[in-house]
Amino acid sequence: MRTAVVLGTFDGLHEGHRAVLAEAAGYYTVAVTFDIPPKAFFGGSHELLMTPEDKSAGLKALGVSEILTLDFSRVFNMSPEEFFNLLKEKYKPALIVCGFNYRFGSGAKGDTERLFSLCKESKIRFKCVACVGGEQPICSSVLRKMILSGDVSSANKQIFGGFGFASPVIHGDARGRTLGFPTINQKFPEVLVKPKFGVYKSKVIIGDKEYDGVTDVGVRPTFMTDFIGCETFVKDFNEDIYDSEVRLKLIDFIRKEEKFSTAEALKSAVAADIKSALGIEIKEA
Repeated sequence: MRTAVVLGTFDGLHEGHRAVLAEAAGYYTVAVTFDIPPKAFFGGSHELLMTPEDKSAGLKALGVSEILTLDFSRVFNMSPEEFFNLLKEKYKPALIVCGFNYRFGSGAKGDTERLFSLCKESKIRFKCVACVGGEQPICSSVLRKMILSGDVSSANKQIFGGFGFASPVIHGDARGRTLGFPTINQKFPEVLVKPKFGVYKSKVIIGDKEYDGVTDVGVRPTFMTDFIGCETFVKDFNEDIYDSEVRLKLIDFIRKEEKFSTAEALKSAVAADIKSALGIEIKEA
């Protein structure tokens, strides 16, 4: 089978990325990406829309046969010609695909016109995918801003699989249980963009089942933690799953994180969150 090389950061696997991948349908597809977004290497944000594990799984789900994740620190000084030759010699592609704004080579000197010229010289078919999204192009940086502002519902329309992560359930302080609503606790992955701290409607995947949830993301200012965590009330679930891997997806922002003067005030607020998001009345203990 002929090989197609698709180029991009693929963070979030949004509509623009998926349009690039679609051009390689029918080929043995190799996605060439980087360990960090190139802009991060030059002082931009390192925070991602999805974990590297989720990006790899998403690429595979979208039909990619092989993933080459390059260490950007090792290739950023390559000339456009050196970078192109690396791909040509390693994969002998029949097709190379990228988005309209793809840049490559030292100082980002290589653009789509240069890539087209290099492909033409080597008799490799080249496809440049036009901008997706009309007047407001879909891009990862816009999606990060949505999440930072708490607008995960809009970001989820573009991020493949939605904004979330999978991580082990850790031991908390059992305060949720004593307040009348047991919760599960997870550390928020350091690599991901941090959503606006607050309470979110969520989906929780435990084993092969999906549950509705309400999740507090932040440092819990009423009972401060020294890390960013996610504490989730899971509807119709009350089992001991410490150390189990659980996937959490944030669905919609409910309210910002607040510091309450008493545990009772916190309990009332959380009960109101659960009623608003899930329609459940929390009975007084």
